[in-house]
Amino acid sequence: MLLIPAIDLKDGRCVRLRQGDLDDATIFSEDPTAVATQWLAQGARRLHLVDLNGAVAGKPKNEALIKAIVAAMGDDIPVQIGGGIRDLDTIERYLDFGISYVIIGTAAVKDPGFLHDACGAFPGNIIVGLDARDGKVATDGWSKLTKHDVTDLAKKFEDYGCESIIYTDIGRDGMLSGVNIEATVRLAQHVRIPVIASGGVTDLRDIEALCAVEEEGIEGAILGRSIYEGTLDFAAAQKLADELNP
Repeated sequence: MLLIPAIDLKDGRCVRLRQGDLDDATIFSEDPTAVATQWLAQGARRLHLVDLNGAVAGKPKNEALIKAIVAAMGDDIPVQIGGGIRDLDTIERYLDFGISYVIIGTAAVKDPGFLHDACGAFPGNIIVGLDARDGKVATDGWSKLTKHDVTDLAKKFEDYGCESIIYTDIGRDGMLSGVNIEATVRLAQHVRIPVIASGGVTDLRDIEALCAVEEEGIEGAILGRSIYEGTLDFAAAQKLADELNP
């Protein structure tokens, strides 16, 4: 089970949101690069970055900072990035300076042709982010709930050739209310590519629950507020995951 620390970037700072609300941001650090180095030192095997300003603007807004974080990580761990990725040039630029995986969320739902082109142009580098509430996909920073069924879209995007899917239960994200195991497993059972859980991971019980269903196709989990507020010790969580599923 791959546990992935998240670093959400807003105005050059490391923050966490509650249910994706930009007006409900908690600042955890003025130095996101130092935060990234901290997670690397604690044994992280991948890093998850989100350009929150970019997600709103529809284009990268923290690119210099993202580049600095990638440079600090060097060849030690892969880095994945989401937020405001709307064209192939942006993807190519990110990959050129060392990003391993580019996450396409809202643009995948609104412009499936773009996602199809991205998967074809950059095979193995494209992850789709699907955010859902009660099985329906949300877009635009979770402000708009669509009529798209999350499972149907996941199967469609799998056929395009995306590497994996990040599934976020937006009702639980940033709320420390526990991961939605049932919904995550249900999605993973309908696709062949790996699913990464996101939203609500709170403590070691959630890690145990995720490890128990890893064989269903759940590759990992993104950890956010829990590791910043201290309800989950990252190093202890990864150690437990490795012990449960060696």
